[in-house]
Amino acid sequence: MLKKKARRMAAAMMAGILTCSLTAVPVKADSISETEQRGKELQKQKEAAENEKSSLASQLNQVISDMQETEKKLTEKQDEIKKAQDELVQAQIQENDQYEAMKLRIKYMYENGNASLLEILFSAKSMGDLLNKAEYVQSISEYDRNMLEKYEKLTKEIEEKEAALEKEEEELKTLQNDLIAKRNSVNQLLAEKEVQISSLEDQIGANAAKLQELIKEAEEAKRRQEEAAAAKRAAEEAARKAALAAQQAASSSGSSSGSGSSSAGNSHVSGNGSLAYPVASPRITSGYGYRTAPTAGATSRHDGIDFGGATGTPIYASAAGTVVTAAYNSARGNYVVINHGNGLQTWYQHCSAVYVSVGQKVSKGQNIAAIGSTGIVTGPHLHYEVHVNGTPVNPLNYL
Repeated sequence: MLKKKARRMAAAMMAGILTCSLTAVPVKADSISETEQRGKELQKQKEAAENEKSSLASQLNQVISDMQETEKKLTEKQDEIKKAQDELVQAQIQENDQYEAMKLRIKYMYENGNASLLEILFSAKSMGDLLNKAEYVQSISEYDRNMLEKYEKLTKEIEEKEAALEKEEEELKTLQNDLIAKRNSVNQLLAEKEVQISSLEDQIGANAAKLQELIKEAEEAKRRQEEAAAAKRAAEEAARKAALAAQQAASSSGSSSGSGSSSAGNSHVSGNGSLAYPVASPRITSGYGYRTAPTAGATSRHDGIDFGGATGTPIYASAAGTVVTAAYNSARGNYVVINHGNGLQTWYQHCSAVYVSVGQKVSKGQNIAAIGSTGIVTGPHLHYEVHVNGTPVNPLNYL
């Protein structure tokens, strides 16, 4: 404590000596004519410097505006790609549903053969009834052919959508590269302009100091006095905080903290809804709905919920179904879409690994992937979505 008081007294004495010495600065004066001429020249230089600084500021604002416009276009492009991918997934879901329906019809015809068709014809009560039943049998056959043609057409449409999606992804990558180059250019320009502005401000300060030397010396003395006072206050505040910290440490030295135990279950968690949670220990880090975009390129419309977890944490299927998508996208990263029938689908995004493939049947609680940080993310997590008839809904209503 005595050492601290001595340091504070020494600082106060030094501040007093500094104040006295500053008040004794000798005054230098020039002739009136020289001062007036110098004032005119410095004023012209100052006005020129301010005009140049204003022009540079306008250029910087324009560069920043261009960068913001480029980022806006990038976000819009991401939304367009997301919409195209949603349409592609819906087409794959329709393909899956139609294929399942055709297999049921083929299975029925294989098991029953033509006997059921003959029974339909022989059950006719009149010639008109017979013709009507024969036309019904023909309609069933035509329906199967039409379904086959529709299946082939749907396959072609899916291939065309995949080709269009790949082209849009290449355009997005080009746009991202342009944005990076633009941003680097803006940063370099900002640095150069800041150096120029700093140089102009230094010149203005030097000219003003020459024109008003006495005022500058007085202001410098005042500045040093304020710095000394601020240093004194800072030293006193630091000493006060140190003393307070010492008191707190002494008061808490006899306290002890209890210890507890916790256990984390590793079984799959099922909620009260029709779907099970996709992770064993659900910890929601971002909810459903609109939000502030967490990083560049991310959307502000959050169509699902995020579950936090370390990379490699298992991801489970929320219900039994068929895998209709298992792919990679620059925004979603590695992702899986499962069709559960009746218009219900679940989406699992940003995976570090995927353990299923398109067309595979999965059961409820089956390990289909692992949590990761692929795509546009700020860290490892699972982005989980529930779609009903192609429209994203709040997953919490189904878990």
